[in-house]
Amino acid sequence: MTFPTIQTSRLTLRQLTTDDSSAIFALRSNPEVAAFQDRPLQQNLEESTTFITKINTGIACKTWIFWAITLQETSEFIGTACLWNFSEEQTRADLGYELLPRFQGAGYMREALLPVIDYGFTELQQIDGVTHKNNDRSTQLLKKLGFTLNPDFADGNEIIYTLKKRS
Repeated sequence: MTFPTIQTSRLTLRQLTTDDSSAIFALRSNPEVAAFQDRPLQQNLEESTTFITKINTGIACKTWIFWAITLQETSEFIGTACLWNFSEEQTRADLGYELLPRFQGAGYMREALLPVIDYGFTELQQIDGVTHKNNDRSTQLLKKLGFTLNPDFADGNEIIYTLKKRS
């Protein structure tokens, strides 16, 4: 399977490479990015390289699909987007995304996620966005993308927004 590189008007979504280790470290060691996530901050470049290897192994095994988000003009890495936690029947997945703080608020993530969602719906029937109940920016983004609150799921600090494939 060829990795699905996606182009938008301002962005390129592509597969991670080990050349992205420094950028992944900047993203995954940033306390502002991780504020609403339940994971430790990365401590060094070795952890970033290990993470990239894990991600690409998961892509090869069809466990998830994970994109580096880069600016088209400069190829600068600004964040990531993924579909993961696929249901056993492969009809539902979770949407994941992170963006470096200096690029937030410029519409980049919405621009990146629209084609990611379209890609997901070539196979999936439902995509869920899991977010922290206090992450207002993430909640607003999911709503702008057409996700609606899933009232059947609330787990402590997490809430789920759901988007179903339109027939």
